Amino acid sequence: MTLIEFDAHNRCNHCPPMPLQSSLRSEGIKWGCKVAKPVRRWESSTEQVRYRMTEFKTQLEERRKLVDGKATSYRTTRDEWNDKSKTFTGTRNELNAEVRELIVQVREQREIREQMNEIVRDKKATRQEANTSVRAAKEMLEAAKGPQAAPAPVEPGQRRGRREKPPETIHTLKRELNRLENEFERGRHTGNNETKVMKRMKEIAAKIKKMKTSEDGNTDLKEARELLRVAMEAQEAAHEEVTAAAQAAQEAHDLMLQWNKEVDRQRDKAESAHRELRKSKKEADKAHHLYIVSLRCLHSIQDILRAMRGASAGAGQRPSARVEVQDLMSKLMSGETLSTDELMQLQRFD
Repeated sequence: MTLIEFDAHNRCNHCPPMPLQSSLRSEGIKWGCKVAKPVRRWESSTEQVRYRMTEFKTQLEERRKLVDGKATSYRTTRDEWNDKSKTFTGTRNELNAEVRELIVQVREQREIREQMNEIVRDKKATRQEANTSVRAAKEMLEAAKGPQAAPAPVEPGQRRGRREKPPETIHTLKRELNRLENEFERGRHTGNNETKVMKRMKEIAAKIKKMKTSEDGNTDLKEARELLRVAMEAQEAAHEEVTAAAQAAQEAHDLMLQWNKEVDRQRDKAESAHRELRKSKKEADKAHHLYIVSLRCLHSIQDILRAMRGASAGAGQRPSARVEVQDLMSKLMSGETLSTDELMQLQRFD
């Protein structure tokens, strides 16, 4: 066993002399005795215990400050995640409310589409009746014209030409005349074509005049033409109603599809916000758990420090303060929220 002796300057016999130590330090070389540590000689055991207690108290104070800083950091982190949770909750709830409103709009457009489709079916039935009336009026008109105006009969086995023009009537001639007049006003016919169109318009006007003159002396023919005119007007009106209802149904259908896409898009955003909410709650719970653990460690250190101070002063810890700390810790561990005054009270119990 190596005997280590210390001089008055607390240097062991393994340390270099003072001049050598000074030269080492001047050259930037750190020096320290690695052979042995100085052993302090105590005058009494009481002095040694008191020194150890002071050293232990210093270490506890350092640990207390460290744990207190960690507890504050965990509490700050927890509060930040709780604030994020509130933000994500508000965002998710707003998006869910928008989704509900959009779903109502989708249902309304679906109902409008169904109503318009029902109207289309009714108007098609009305148009079919008008078509039947037009055919009947044409047959009556052909009968009133007599056999000389009737079309040539189709022999058995012979097919009617697909491009066979319908018979000319005052109504069809007026329709053609109006069409040519509109095209002429828009400037669609110029040059040689303009001359042809003007000639055709004069021919149509002459035919209409001739037909009206011949109808004045034929009451049956005049009545048949009037019936045909009324039937064709009803047919056109029914067709326009069918077209308008079908267009409204298509618009409602397109709008319904558009709202459906918006519902899917907003629902995806709401689900994303909900996932972020779950993540923030998980992180807040984790930080809160570490905060509770830090508080328990902190109060354990404070209990030891109070016991040490009480033992050194000759008195124990105040029972009322100890009970009050236990009550606050039990309240915190049960999941209840402590007020600011109660948190400050915990900080004062040291």
